[in-house]
Amino acid sequence: MTQTATAPVLFDRAILALRQRRALRAPETFLLERVAEDLKDRLAAVNRSFVDAADIWTPGAGLKPHLAGQVGQLAHLAAPEAAAEELRLAPQSLDLALSALAFQFVNDLPGLLAQVRRALRPDGLLLAAMIGGDTLTELRQSFAAAEAECEGGVSPRVAPFADLRDVGGLLQRAGFALPVADVDRIVVRYGNAFALMQDLRRMGATNGLVERRRMPTRRATLLRMAEIYQQRFADPDGRIRATFDIIWMSGWAPHESQQKPLKPGSAKASLEAAVKRGPSAGSDE
Repeated sequence: MTQTATAPVLFDRAILALRQRRALRAPETFLLERVAEDLKDRLAAVNRSFVDAADIWTPGAGLKPHLAGQVGQLAHLAAPEAAAEELRLAPQSLDLALSALAFQFVNDLPGLLAQVRRALRPDGLLLAAMIGGDTLTELRQSFAAAEAECEGGVSPRVAPFADLRDVGGLLQRAGFALPVADVDRIVVRYGNAFALMQDLRRMGATNGLVERRRMPTRRATLLRMAEIYQQRFADPDGRIRATFDIIWMSGWAPHESQQKPLKPGSAKASLEAAVKRGPSAGSDE
């Protein structure tokens, strides 16, 4: 499946792939480690066995080291380096699709979810985590204020992130049954803004927007950004806060065994009749 004509191209997949390859040389970051452990726990709570599974574009070595013995065959699909975001999975070839910290860089998320849905067998599960919500809002605000002050304008610095409500709607749109989306907010403290930016580089998560500024940021702008960050988002001990919102999504490929909502008009007792009867005998009301 190729990218739909209506999906805007926000991310430069080639530069993202380059930065993530460089990040492989660094130790695994705390954020991916935490998400992988949380995914392991969430999967353990599902009373099912999964034979054929795919890890979709999780950075680095993927989820396999964390899920040893928990699933059968787990294939790690590397993220594409070109604009086409095609999974190349056969229809109904998977029992389980997993992903950690990859979907936030997808240009056509509705299209990708539709591909995952087609690749799942009936009653197959998608379980994924992506960065979203108010992630890095402090850094975004600090850069915007510094650029406006030092350069007279603002350039795209932090990617736009999906909202929790949007993710639930996208799962339904892709045809998933029993869709669920929730958010886990993680607040991390750093010595200063430059320590945060170094951590983002280790994650391969620095600015990969197509419309990013291509010239190096001025030193004066960077210093002013760090100063504003410190003024607005530091704790009493001087350490700054950085917000990461992890949006979790899950959904099932439809199957006749799954719980279904009642059809309109199928209730055996009407609400109007219950209201007219009033409180039953022996009620405290």
